[in-house]
Amino acid sequence: MTEKPEDKIADESIIELQPEMQVPPAPESPEMRIAVLEAELQEMKDRWLRAEAEMVNLRTRTKRQIEDGRLYAVQKFAKDVVEAAENLRRGIDSLPAREAGEPELVTKLRDGFEGVERSFVGLLERNGITRTDPTGAPFNADFQEAMAEQETAEHPPGTVIKAWSQSWLLNGRLLKPAMVVVAKAPADAPVD
Repeated sequence: MTEKPEDKIADESIIELQPEMQVPPAPESPEMRIAVLEAELQEMKDRWLRAEAEMVNLRTRTKRQIEDGRLYAVQKFAKDVVEAAENLRRGIDSLPAREAGEPELVTKLRDGFEGVERSFVGLLERNGITRTDPTGAPFNADFQEAMAEQETAEHPPGTVIKAWSQSWLLNGRLLKPAMVVVAKAPADAPVD
């Protein structure tokens, strides 16, 4: 069997590619070795504690996100439903005022709409959608939108004197702010 020149070159290149043997480090004293190992152990403990804390934070954050997703996933739908509830209220308010001699048909119609509204609002409340009437309360920009200011001496400045619509909340989170008229001091009122 004759050896070809290509085989010889291939064998030499394999030998050249093998790593050289490394010289072991100089022996250390046992005390130095223990100190190095203790430092490595402390570093590993610190890494483990940080990783554990990060996992706890991740679990907490994920749990909160899942809970928020469950509670507020219907937010867009809830806004649309709230609009329907407000339209129902506007319809009831547009009926003529209750009078002693009014036709029976108007009375039945009003009573029927009011019953539907009570049932509808009850259904919304069972599902975490609540409404609040801010009339008479101090103005709160977090839950109300001031549409106008009105001079009045009957109410302290900054009080909601009329609500064009009510505040709607979904599980405590603002869904739709109330549209309100806020009292302001009359121009001729004395300044404190």
